[in-house]
Amino acid sequence: MRNPTRRDFLIGTTALAGAAAVSGPAFSNAPQQFDLVIRGGEVIDPSQKLRGIRDVGIRYGQIAAVESSIDPSLAKRSIDAKGKLVTPGLVDLHTHIYAYGSSFGVPPDELTQYSATTTYVSAGDAGANNFSSFRRQIVSQSRARVFAFVNISVIGLTGFPVGETINIKYADADATARTIAENQDIVLGAKVRESIAIVGENGIEPLKRAIEAVELSGTKGRVMCHIGDAPGDLQVLVNQLRPGDILTHPYSSLGNNSVQNGKVLPALLEAKKRGVIIDVGHGAGSFNFDIAEAAIQQGLTFDTISSDISTASGNTPSRPYFPWVLSKFLALGFSLEDVIAAATIKPATIIGKVPKLGTLQVGAPGDVSILELIEGPVQLLDTANNPRTGKAYLKAVLTVREGVANGPPYQLPFTVN
Repeated sequence: MRNPTRRDFLIGTTALAGAAAVSGPAFSNAPQQFDLVIRGGEVIDPSQKLRGIRDVGIRYGQIAAVESSIDPSLAKRSIDAKGKLVTPGLVDLHTHIYAYGSSFGVPPDELTQYSATTTYVSAGDAGANNFSSFRRQIVSQSRARVFAFVNISVIGLTGFPVGETINIKYADADATARTIAENQDIVLGAKVRESIAIVGENGIEPLKRAIEAVELSGTKGRVMCHIGDAPGDLQVLVNQLRPGDILTHPYSSLGNNSVQNGKVLPALLEAKKRGVIIDVGHGAGSFNFDIAEAAIQQGLTFDTISSDISTASGNTPSRPYFPWVLSKFLALGFSLEDVIAAATIKPATIIGKVPKLGTLQVGAPGDVSILELIEGPVQLLDTANNPRTGKAYLKAVLTVREGVANGPPYQLPFTVN
């Protein structure tokens, strides 16, 4: 028998490769297991105009299936969501989560059991001088997904009770621009608070510098501008905002705000028409039922609902934990689908950094919120402690981040983001 030649060897390996190619499809057609299946909940995904009883399957941290029924044998773990709402993970565009580093921050993971939120946006907690600390301590150490606006003041929100731009030297456009440019994976732009108590005699100069910083950064960043007891002529301030910038706290009853003498200021309506985003920003003092109703009836409708949760607001009777804030818009007559959209796909689109975030589409991040809609009369308070009776409210049940639920039973090993 002759020894095999190189030619014989190549022919043999080619035959093996061919056999593998023939047998391959049998493996690819085999049912694949899901790491987690959320069963029997009422799925609401405004991005797909979907509302109905479905099973949601998650594999490798991504949504892998949304079907009327998924074979139980294919699930490594199942969660029974019968009688509950299953939505894309809630996205809160305006929060204060720089715990230990700013005056108002609450750790995002500590909020999760009350907020059912999977994505938080820090609204100017950190400025150029302390943003790297925020990134290392909060962004890197949190299970929650975190994005941020950089405060135009280099000290961020560390100066309380002194306003961060009382001293205009803190409003450093160059330093802020550099911070935005160096952290584009998580930074959405610049934040500025335009209230007399914050800016003192500096008027709208901090806003002008925030816009300058975003433009200097060379990014497509936005400016988020807080109003409420604004300095000077509010319409002059609002006219500075560009399409895509964000106006937060439009429904505050503090002085010099959106609605004056029962009428929405024309500049606010013009801003909305040119593409300025209207964000609720409930907070400790920035949401009034009567102002909201008047503004909405006159065309100043919100694009996004956000909590403005902080150590200050979280202890107030109005309780701005995200599901409770959403419940107030149910009480104002908005549909459940509209409210969920304003807390999922709409803010996720504004963030614009994670494909399919804010959806339950196949391939989306496996971020899911499970909520309970509790029907029956409920008293809700605005930030002036005015009551409003609603017909139902939302309550957080469970949060899933990239396919891993918060709380026990814990994944082994605990390899989660």
